[in-house]
This record gives sequence, C-alpha cells and structure tokens, in this order.
Amino acid sequence: MTQVAVPSATADISPAAASLRGLDWVNFFLAGALAGFGPYVAVYLAEQEWRQENIGFVLSASALAGLLSQMPGGELLDNTRSKRAIVALGMLVVAISSIILELRPTFSLVLIGLTLFGITGGILGQAIAAISLGLVGHTALPERLGRNQRFAASGSLAAAALMGLIGYAFSYQAIFLVVIALTMPVFVALGQIHGADVHFGRSTGVPHHHTRDRPARAGRLGLCKNPGLLVFAACVFLFQLSNASVLPLAGESLIYKGQSGSSLIVSAWIILPQIVVAAIGPCVGREAKNRGRRPLLLIGLGALPVRTLLFALFPQPQAILAFQLLDGVSGAVIGVLTALIIADLTNGTGRFNLAQGLVGTASGIGATLSTTLFGIVANDFGRTIVFLSIAASAFAAVLIVWFLMPETRPPTKGRPGKQTHQP
Repeated sequence: MTQVAVPSATADISPAAASLRGLDWVNFFLAGALAGFGPYVAVYLAEQEWRQENIGFVLSASALAGLLSQMPGGELLDNTRSKRAIVALGMLVVAISSIILELRPTFSLVLIGLTLFGITGGILGQAIAAISLGLVGHTALPERLGRNQRFAASGSLAAAALMGLIGYAFSYQAIFLVVIALTMPVFVALGQIHGADVHFGRSTGVPHHHTRDRPARAGRLGLCKNPGLLVFAACVFLFQLSNASVLPLAGESLIYKGQSGSSLIVSAWIILPQIVVAAIGPCVGREAKNRGRRPLLLIGLGALPVRTLLFALFPQPQAILAFQLLDGVSGAVIGVLTALIIADLTNGTGRFNLAQGLVGTASGIGATLSTTLFGIVANDFGRTIVFLSIAASAFAAVLIVWFLMPETRPPTKGRPGKQTHQP
C-alpha cells in the first residue's frame, strides 16, 4: 500500500512565541484539571454514602457519553474555525460539573454533570491536537506533540500530588475546588494563543487552504476506505483492550492478599509512568520525525505484552513498580504517535479531526470491554492466566503493525518517498 504524500507547506509557518507558550500551559493546567475526574470521583461518592450500583451507573454513563461523542466531536472540530472556543467551552463544562459535585452531589445532578463531562472529555484531547497542527503544521507536529505530552504529564503529576494532599488534610470534596481553580489558568493560557496563528486549513488536514472559506474535504466514507487508518484503529483498539485492565487487576490482587498500604502502592504505580512520559515525550517526538513512526509504534505496543508477562511471573508489588516503567514508555509513544499517524494518513483530506474521532471510538470501545472481559477471565482462571491472556491480546497489536501497518512519515527532500513495508 502506498501513502500519497501531500506537501506540508510549513515554510511560512511562524507562530508567535506567546502562542506556543500558551499551548504549553493549556496542556499543563488542562491535564491537571482533568486529573480530578479520575479515581477521586468514585471515592468521593462512596464517602457521600452512595450505593455502589449508583456509583457504577453514573461512571458508566460518563464513559458512554465520552465514547459516543468522539466522532461528532471530530466533525465539530473540522467545521469550527475557532478551536480555542471549543476548549474554552469544554473547560466551562468541567467547572460546572465540579461545582455540581462540590455543592449538590444528588444522583440526578451528578448524572447530568458527569455525562456532560464525558462528552467534553471526548473532545478536549482532539481539540488540543487540532490546535497543535494548526499552529505548527505537519512537519513540526512530532516535536510539538512530544512537548504536549511533557506538559500534560507534568500537570497530571502536580495536580495528583496537590489533590492527594488536600484530600488527606481536608476531604475528597475539597478536591473539586482544586479542579474549579485549575480551570481558570486554562482560560488565561488560551488567551495567549493568537487566533490568527491557528490556521484553519492546517488544523483540519488541508495545509494549503489559505482562503476564509471552508476547506475542501474528502468524503466522510473515505476514512473507512483508508487501509492505514483502519489498521491503526485496530491496533489502538487491541492496545486499550489489553492495557485498561492491567492496573485494576493488579490492584485487586493487593486487596485480596491484604497488602498493607495498598493505596500508596497503587498511587506509586500510577505516578511512576507519568514521570517517564514527562521525561521522554519530547524525545519520542524527535525520533518519530527522524526515524519514522513505525519503529516507535512497535516499541510502544511491544512494551505492553512484555510488561504483562512480567506481571504474571513476578507478582511482588516492588517488582510491579519497576515494570511500570514500561507503561511510561507505552504512554509516551502512543500519546505522541496517535495524533501524528492520524495526521499523516489524513493529510490533504480535511478530515483530520473526524479521523481522530474514529480512532478515539475504537480506543474507547477497547477500554470499555477490557475490564469486563478480563475480569471474567480473572474470576474463572486466576491471576496468572489473566495476565497471560492480556499479553496475548497486546501481542496481536504488535503483529498487526509488523505485517500490515505502513510507515506513514511523509517523504522529504533527500529521503526516499516509499511508504510501504514488506515484512
């Protein structure tokens, strides 16, 4: 299969330094605010004496809303000139959802708030990628996405530490005051991004579109006829199907064994990979530009079956903490390459954001099925078998890349333009 390259038209791209710094801090504070809607929600609602089935229902509704919003969100971004306005509206929804949880945690209001948050969460990540592409263009996108990963991981780490301290010193309810406070700097950082720097055509995958009319676009069904995009979506599906249940299953095993300090151990398991992502994110972006996407994708996907095999063989909490370094490698690689490969495969189509929604939907379905599927396996066959099963599922994604996924890096002057791979 041959990937037709479209010139990236980046020679005249010179966004203001303030715009680039603004995007840095949008990533930092946005990730920090969204960190409050992780495991803290379930713990907080349990503290409010909610029944477990009601907690599960509102969290499932939020996840379903996020899944269903992926492709409509991508379509919206492809047709909306101001991507910054989408982010601002999303942060307003995050603030409103936090206020509801803080002040009126009744079932109906929390259901509405978390559903709105789920819809927003399905769009914000896509919007950041669109702003990045619109600011720097296709050629500079790898380094920009690597920088995004560094600031987002740093924001998540800082917020998790702050929220943990506040939850310990005061209450879990106070955590949502932190979320509300963190939305304010996002608006400030968005204001630093000059609207004129975010090129509308580039942000949708049409780099040469310079008029104020809507960019010419390929048909929506063309995405379903793009083999590279479908293969990549299948890989992301398998990766999330495998990855989403790894830590929950490992954490459950600690509880069943009566491990003391289990909450601190799980927190360490979560924090360590974020440190790795912050450290190597920019390096992943540089290497993706210099060496190509496919070798890094094999590394990122391949780290997961190795990690789960090690989980199966060495169940000690300290060993698992060391193995979580591999989770950071996968997180950095997949975090950078997802938007980058989609941009490669949709360059010139005007459907970059809709394609993000397509891949995001595949990712969400995989994550949704993961805990249920492998939870059944764990219940019926035990810890070792479930981790071996997860490793097999993750290895299938590696095989798909090896045999079916082309190198998507566009050819440049002085570099061969062949985009196929013959294993």
